[in-house]
Amino acid sequence: MLLGALVDAGADLGRIQAAVDAVVPGSVRLTRTEVARGGQRATKVDVEPLVDDPPHRRWTTIRTMLEQAALDDVTRERALAAFARLAEAEGHVHGTSPEDVHFHEVGALDSIADVVGVCEGLRLLDAGEITATAIALGEGRIRAAHGDIPVPVPAVAQLALGWPVVSGASTAAGHGHSHAHGPGHAHDHDHDHDHDHDHDHDHGAPTHQHEHTHAHEHEHEGTAHSHEHLDAATSAPAGQIGELATPTGVALVRALASAAGPMPAMTLAAVGVGAGTKDLPGRPNVVRVLVGEAASVPLPGAGAAGVPGTPAEVVQLEANVDDLDPRLWPGVLARVLEAGALDAWLSPILMKKGRPAHTLHALCPIGAVTDAVSTAILAHTTTLGVRQHAPLHRRVLERTWHEVDVDGQGVRIKIAHDGTTVRQATPEFDDVAAAAAALGLPERVVLDRARRAAQESGLEPGAPAR
Repeated sequence: MLLGALVDAGADLGRIQAAVDAVVPGSVRLTRTEVARGGQRATKVDVEPLVDDPPHRRWTTIRTMLEQAALDDVTRERALAAFARLAEAEGHVHGTSPEDVHFHEVGALDSIADVVGVCEGLRLLDAGEITATAIALGEGRIRAAHGDIPVPVPAVAQLALGWPVVSGASTAAGHGHSHAHGPGHAHDHDHDHDHDHDHDHDHGAPTHQHEHTHAHEHEHEGTAHSHEHLDAATSAPAGQIGELATPTGVALVRALASAAGPMPAMTLAAVGVGAGTKDLPGRPNVVRVLVGEAASVPLPGAGAAGVPGTPAEVVQLEANVDDLDPRLWPGVLARVLEAGALDAWLSPILMKKGRPAHTLHALCPIGAVTDAVSTAILAHTTTLGVRQHAPLHRRVLERTWHEVDVDGQGVRIKIAHDGTTVRQATPEFDDVAAAAAALGLPERVVLDRARRAAQESGLEPGAPAR
């Protein structure tokens, strides 16, 4: 379903076929058809095996196939990440090393086509960054080859650790969405994910459909793969909602999405709608993909949107540190800012056993910068982990610069305004310090002169914004 949505949004099916062929040459054929689901037009992509009895493969075999295939590096890394997530989860569930995990249905040809096809489709749509909301896991029990097991199945529960989830028992609970935002941002959404386990090539991952209507009446049918290394079909007993997310789908979400949160501000360029086999009464069973460019949009009542680099939606990173030489903190803050943080600061705290410590905070734009800042925190402090709060919304004033003359030395004045009125006018202290050194004057004297020069230029709170 997600593959169909990506193709419908503009990802070239021929190039996706070529990527799949690079991994399993001559083994599957991808076909596209137009279908209707709940009154909505959608694209369905089927995967037709061209060989009989495809082999079951170990994770090490699939990894080698992906590493040696003639794939774009972005597609290869995403596909490797998705399968690695599956191997780690299945290995944990069954008490074995990920290297020894056998992928039965997941390793089958159509599943490789799913994972590689979705990753290549996102690359073709230039999806540089992907976020997602809560995943609807389902509820009840399903019948599998190993017997009657609860939902979520063990591998899905393991894969979902650390990610917000809901049962999806109602339309409201099942509402979720993921957004891919980057240079040409794919934005994919889903609601309830209704997974069919008769392995009818009903493809798509629960990388969540979001129907931008007030009703939110959409269910998502995702991959039809059996889980837990099962060859047998699985199904939910009558009257139960059953499984809404499979290991393959959750692995794709966890491997490709960098953070959980609502849809980012975007300028839309394309919309794609994908379908599986099921056509549920009363609600269109589709996945929709929105493709666009990231846009900075102010919150209601926020005034000006702010200049580039001051987004209204940010991620806050935090780490508690109790064993770092305090003389190192100025350098740590500098490294965090150099990594791309919009702001960074320290708060004194008291940790367990009465130990004095600090919390390092960093505000980051949503995207790849968050990973870079996290890496900087881990590299330059002694913390063992970094917390992430996302997204946070803030009201941002627009900022401009104006230079004033102080005894022949230039000092920049930072102007913060709401589009009509100056709210703050503050001399840049680095410029003040440099001017003071050049003039041989105390910094407080130069600071006062810079403030007066700004006022004489009409740069003071309450003045009209320029």
